[in-house]
Amino acid sequence: MSYRVGVPRSLAYYSFFPLWNSFFEELGCEVLVSRESNKGVLDDGVKETVNDACVPIKLYHGHVKDLKHKVDYLFVPRLVSLDGKETTCPKFLGLPDMVKHSIKDLPPLIDLRLDLRKGKFELWKFFKRLGEKLGKSTWEVFKAYVKSKKIYYRHQKLLEKKASPELAWKIIKGEKSEEELNKMVAENPVKIALLGYPYTIYDPYISVDLLDKCKKMSVDVLTVENIPGKELLRQKKKLSKEMFWYYSNNTIRACLYLLEKKMVDGVIHVTAFGCGPDAMVDKFLEIECKNQGNIPFMTVAIDEHTGDAGMSTRLEAFVDMLNRKRGFK
Repeated sequence: MSYRVGVPRSLAYYSFFPLWNSFFEELGCEVLVSRESNKGVLDDGVKETVNDACVPIKLYHGHVKDLKHKVDYLFVPRLVSLDGKETTCPKFLGLPDMVKHSIKDLPPLIDLRLDLRKGKFELWKFFKRLGEKLGKSTWEVFKAYVKSKKIYYRHQKLLEKKASPELAWKIIKGEKSEEELNKMVAENPVKIALLGYPYTIYDPYISVDLLDKCKKMSVDVLTVENIPGKELLRQKKKLSKEMFWYYSNNTIRACLYLLEKKMVDGVIHVTAFGCGPDAMVDKFLEIECKNQGNIPFMTVAIDEHTGDAGMSTRLEAFVDMLNRKRGFK
């Protein structure tokens, strides 16, 4: 039997959608992604979520609500550890429970737990359990697993070539070509590190389209996803003690790498208002920028009330300052 599986377009979607989508489709499922974020989706999420949740969590609830009457299953995995060492933040860990208790009349949730700290075969075991839930044989699941991993690795390579997650996915599907990506990758003199979690950086609505604004100002942008994973891991040695959380550590390591290689003129940290881990990440990035050449640093905090005009003004002032520093104005 073929099932329609819903994937909310938020949080880990920006990291793992090619892996999940390929796996489900290879097993004959139809994958339905929620619509792009907008005011209506966010407002729906705000109504369903506890007040102290950060805006990405509120938005996620809106995406779940968008899908709930359209699919046979909702894919809301409990992502505990994605690299075998660190965990995701507490709100990721409790996400399936939050969704189940906040939104009524949901279809069955696929909320399997993924914890790569349990061993090197844990990813395969996760997908095996997932395939079995959909009534597939071990051989069918194994073939889908191998193919989806190949697609995921190709997606990662495209991100390292400065593609956004969405563009990389379009290239894999054949809707865009790699040549088009090469033409789109500009080499402007001023370069900014736009650091934060992929679900805040790459969601145009809650980030107030910061990526596109930078491009229109002829600024090159580098994100965490553009840096090879092995380079991020190498930065781990520089820290006497790391944080507990996967996405937070990647953000810090990306900053250390870009500062070490002197690849950026300034750093912008995009953080969600109310994000507990970011209270520490933000201060750490600021101190590192100061210690490593006094690199200009700016924090941009987003929430459901963030306005486009105010964000544009701050970004323009920051870029003007970088241009003057480089002697271009």
